[in-house]
Amino acid sequence: MTETPLRQRLREALPAAMKSRDRAATAVLRATLSAIDNAEAVAPDPGTRGAGAIEEAPIGVGATDVARRTLTDAEVEAIVRGEVAERETAADQYEQAGRTDRAEQLRSEIRALTAHLAQA
Repeated sequence: MTETPLRQRLREALPAAMKSRDRAATAVLRATLSAIDNAEAVAPDPGTRGAGAIEEAPIGVGATDVARRTLTDAEVEAIVRGEVAERETAADQYEQAGRTDRAEQLRSEIRALTAHLAQA
């Protein structure tokens, strides 16, 4: 039996979190999936021109699209662990500043992510 990739587990958890109205889980899952999507983006080709004559512009749907990077499971896990670490640091800072409400919200987000990391 093959194990479900982390990214897929996160994607499948999002509708469930939305349906149960778990705001912390919904927010952190959306943010983490966005971070993964952003990591797949490819830098634009330095040879492409930004401005110029309209007759030199590429024509057609998808004419300027570029294939996205494909992340390994280890890269996806590293991104998720980075998201957890950022929230841990921020929660500690909020705690020190006396904002225990915000710190607890971040810790709730951390729990939502680490639940999926534990399955890895």
